[in-house]
Amino acid sequence: MSILEKAMAYVRRKAEEFLPKLRELSPSQVVVVHHDDADGLCAGAVASKALENLGLAPSRVCLEKMIPEAVEKIHSMEGGLIVYCDIGSPHGDMIAKLNHGRNLVVILDHHDPTPGDDPLVIDVNLEYAGFRGEEEFSGATCAYLFAKALSRENIELAPLALVGSMEIPAGFKGINAEVLEEALKEGFVESRGKKLFIKSLGVHVEELFSKLQVLGPVGYYSGGPELGVMSCLEGVSEEFWRRVEELEARRKEANRKLLAMLYRGRLKQEKYIQWFDSGDVYKGMGTKVVGTFCSFLSYQRRLVKPDKYIMGFMEMPRLIPGLGELPKEYTKVSVRVPRELQRMVDEGGRPTAVKLLEEGCRGFGLADGHAYAASAILERSRELELVRKADGFVEEFKEA
Repeated sequence: MSILEKAMAYVRRKAEEFLPKLRELSPSQVVVVHHDDADGLCAGAVASKALENLGLAPSRVCLEKMIPEAVEKIHSMEGGLIVYCDIGSPHGDMIAKLNHGRNLVVILDHHDPTPGDDPLVIDVNLEYAGFRGEEEFSGATCAYLFAKALSRENIELAPLALVGSMEIPAGFKGINAEVLEEALKEGFVESRGKKLFIKSLGVHVEELFSKLQVLGPVGYYSGGPELGVMSCLEGVSEEFWRRVEELEARRKEANRKLLAMLYRGRLKQEKYIQWFDSGDVYKGMGTKVVGTFCSFLSYQRRLVKPDKYIMGFMEMPRLIPGLGELPKEYTKVSVRVPRELQRMVDEGGRPTAVKLLEEGCRGFGLADGHAYAASAILERSRELELVRKADGFVEEFKEA
């Protein structure tokens, strides 16, 4: 049995669990909740199309983070279907608690999962089948396999799994490698030099990924995610290219401004953590931009310490597009692990990025992510508390 066949066998079991419950429920409301990065936009597009092919009419909500008040509002309906794409698995317990058996829920994700106890919540995350979400499949790949398990006609969505998987540093490995072979064999993509071209959308895999990484996060508060999803399904338009160019210029200027501020002393140093507050530099943009900047910062060897975690803060606006205002104020924090520190994490001498945040904001925040990259939301004004707790946790971890 190939890797893809093994993955599909697991996903088919989940689809067989889902379809009878769907027929029994006959939901009047169907909501696709997806992340705002390229993987999330692709996963959201795949799920939306698959549900439409079942005769359903999904609406969409794009979330940057799993904020409890936002999730509670989404689950306030009863007898509906809610599909989480590239988001949700780390907070499966919270989803189950807030859903409380009211709606059928499907989670299509590749982040480290936390199970809940609601039988109507079906987490299709392939980590439960022994695959690694950091290397072998993306959120879009999980969504694609589930879509294919629902109907063979959804095989045409394979290119979107490849686009979403571009976020994985290891390249096309495991399940993703076999999805690539499938897409090439079926003629949905073709090799053009060292790049992959998506015939139906008229754009290269690599180019669509890089542009969606701008359109969704930077344009989060100005319709960027919805334009991104529609472009994944219908092809890129002149508006797509124009919006990406405008947003990219705004982000580059903000990055230059923030980098200059850090060189002037705004990058603070703790024993194991180097951190900064972005202030209002990214005002009007989605908060994923601070994580992207942290990734960029990890390569600035003249500025950052290669053996310390990089931590960046950004205030979150209270407005969530499509859901309204939040009752509380939150801050987004992103963590990246520089290359030298990655070796120490791999050897077990330092905690992973997600573990660092989980411990650092325990009691006042929610974290998710991977070994080298993670993020969290926390109650406003508790940023310094997080820094100190996280730094102390590394000391304890190192001595254990």
